[in-house]
Amino acid sequence: MFPAADAYDIGISIDESAVDSLLSVSPRDVSAPAELTFSRNVFIPLTTACRYSCTYCTYYDVPGEATLMSPDDIRSVVEQGVDAGCTEALFTFGDKPDARYTEIHAQLADWGYDSILAYLRAACEIALDEGLLPHSNPGDLTESEFRALKPVNSSMGVMLETTADVAAHSGGRKKTPGQRLNTIRAAGRASVPFTTGLLVGIGEHWRDRAESLLAIRELHERYDHIQEVIIQNVVPNERSSFDQPSVETMRRTVAMARAALPEAVSVQVPPNLSPTHELIDCGVDDLGGVSPVTDDYINPDYAWPALDELQSIAADADLPLYERLPVYDRYLPANIRRASVDPAPPPTAADGWLAEPIQTALSASTSAGERYRAVALREGG
Repeated sequence: MFPAADAYDIGISIDESAVDSLLSVSPRDVSAPAELTFSRNVFIPLTTACRYSCTYCTYYDVPGEATLMSPDDIRSVVEQGVDAGCTEALFTFGDKPDARYTEIHAQLADWGYDSILAYLRAACEIALDEGLLPHSNPGDLTESEFRALKPVNSSMGVMLETTADVAAHSGGRKKTPGQRLNTIRAAGRASVPFTTGLLVGIGEHWRDRAESLLAIRELHERYDHIQEVIIQNVVPNERSSFDQPSVETMRRTVAMARAALPEAVSVQVPPNLSPTHELIDCGVDDLGGVSPVTDDYINPDYAWPALDELQSIAADADLPLYERLPVYDRYLPANIRRASVDPAPPPTAADGWLAEPIQTALSASTSAGERYRAVALREGG
């Protein structure tokens, strides 16, 4: 079903009847959630260099213009996040810069790092030292790279976007569905709590959306590692000629996601990009990471909503609103997991879901540890 994945021997096989069944799903076929959640974070754009050149993306900069945050800048943003009561440091950047980014590589070498991933690990250590839990979105990774970053990340993620071969990913430096699916599989093999999702409106069709959701489900069924799936609409910008998907398109896609995925996997929409009020009844139960401190550097024209706006969304839907950690409850140690809210048994993994440094941070007798536990053991919104 996914020829682009053949080179990676991923072995995803989806029955056509499952696709047809999912295509028949509408919002009336799913239930509204019991609650809404969000994470309070700081957005840290580690580098704007990227080996890919997707036509809808305003985040990446060309060689000679790309930036790289310094350790001092990272620490300053993290400190602002701690002061604002955040729990998450969201590290984003394009996929590993290729050889054309000579200035980025030279700067990394000058600071003593042989790769952007080695620098990301050091940046995550800064976040942990200051009191935030890292969640990194570093693009396509191998299993060994996930294992190298796991000790300093509470969770990680990459957007699948679509399993279709779309023109938006065309060109000599393009991302492919096979690469993305291989990354999601690698995260599962490394037992990393993981976020992925669809980007709606980049040239894919309804069948592509159904196949993408079923591919995510199949990988989750193997490894039990997907904690949330984002349904994100493309938005107009200076590089994109794509129209923003209609509310009806988003409602149907969100409902398909809720129908396709296990109950324990959250369905998220970004509240600064989506008509969130009109999607809650389609099965949305998470509003993503929202920052009281930093911009959405991926979509700089679309400001984060304030906390009172999230509370308004929840109130309009007659739902409680809870803050969560970047790693979802069911992957947390039993002593700080809200078992009463998540009836599903916690997933199991041979080498554990959270590495020792993350578990130590969660249980530490420090202001950070107390802040994490206050969120994880929340009793009210």
